[in-house]
Amino acid sequence: MRPIRAPLRVRHAAVVFLSSAAACAGSLVAAQAQVSLPGCALAGLGLALVAGALASRLLLGRALGVLRAVMDGLASFAEGDYTQRVRHHRRDELGDLVERHNRLGDALRAQRDDLYQKELLLETALDATPVAMVLHDEAGRIVYGNGAACALFAAGERIGQRTLSALLAGEPEELRAAMIAGRDALVSVERRGEIETLYVARRAFRLNTQAHVLVSVRSLTREISRREAELHRNAIRLISHELNNSLAPISSLLHSGRLLLDRPEQRERLGVVFDTIEERSAHLARFLAAYAELARLPPPAPERVPWRPFLERLRGLAPFTLGGAPDEPGFFDPAQIQQLLLNLLKNAVEAGSPPDRIEVSVRRLSTGELALTVADRGHGLPDGAPGKALLPFYSTKQQGRGLGLALCREIATAHGGALALRRREGGGAEAECRLPPPPDERAT
Repeated sequence: MRPIRAPLRVRHAAVVFLSSAAACAGSLVAAQAQVSLPGCALAGLGLALVAGALASRLLLGRALGVLRAVMDGLASFAEGDYTQRVRHHRRDELGDLVERHNRLGDALRAQRDDLYQKELLLETALDATPVAMVLHDEAGRIVYGNGAACALFAAGERIGQRTLSALLAGEPEELRAAMIAGRDALVSVERRGEIETLYVARRAFRLNTQAHVLVSVRSLTREISRREAELHRNAIRLISHELNNSLAPISSLLHSGRLLLDRPEQRERLGVVFDTIEERSAHLARFLAAYAELARLPPPAPERVPWRPFLERLRGLAPFTLGGAPDEPGFFDPAQIQQLLLNLLKNAVEAGSPPDRIEVSVRRLSTGELALTVADRGHGLPDGAPGKALLPFYSTKQQGRGLGLALCREIATAHGGALALRRREGGGAEAECRLPPPPDERAT
């Protein structure tokens, strides 16, 4: 068993007390020795006092040396050097203190190594991402730029220690404004002889109590080109399909008509042939007109339109339930918005919704915009449809052409608004068209 020892401060106090007591006793004995004690007794007492003083100094000196070593180690920890360790062979409180000091150093070093590995992993991931990222402080000094940012703005050279204004000095004005502005932006600029579409996002935060801004720039040029090529392929495939469906029967009927001309007894059947040819030709004409309508959508001519009379006239063309509308008039092109609503109502009916479960409502948002909503209780949107349904030539219907919702989106965008599709809780779908407020309200 480890022997029970008095606390270190108690033993130090005891040594000091005994030394002081011995010194006092020595003085008293020396005073009496002038009368009765021989010289040898005085010499022994002096040696005892000297030995006590030396023992006290030795004990205190070792303790102070250990404390100084621990203090030096803590100072090294504060400076980020976690390699300092204190050696000892003590089994008292000072030994426990040294052990805790050394364990603290091991823990701090392990934490630093773990943090370094995480930072290295994060930096590797940021350098591998194709999104350009630039971190700058409040004064505009660049703190960090990943590999994509170096390639985009500095031809592969490091951009640290520069300022954001110096980095963007040779860039187009639209890109400079987007990277300095306080909101996200989508810009198309000419860089190195090519047109690029870039999405710029800014996020402000505090790093080590200092304000910083992270600017990310993502190139959408390849993605847009890929989408355009996909749309072109879909358009060619759909047009070819419709043309074949119409021209093949027409060609066959013409051949049959020629045969009937040689058979006078069957010439009465020519009327059926001509009717079928006329029906297929009309179908093909309507199909091509729908594409032409999408391509030549005129600019909207907005005007102030009272909502309730406008929606009541619409109910004469397609049945629905009116969910509500503001008293203030809207500001839009009535013919185009009517076309938008008719397309949405037609989709709701084709989705299997009962007419009395189709609801049209208009509400004013906190931003001042007007939300025009068509909600139904049909079979809803298939998986993946909300993100693709607004694209031209995309349709989930067997005979669909993928033009109705694309036209609705074009109308909403031309008005300065947007169109969104989403699923409804309990089944069905909801289409929301957001329209900006009148110009006088936007100014205020």
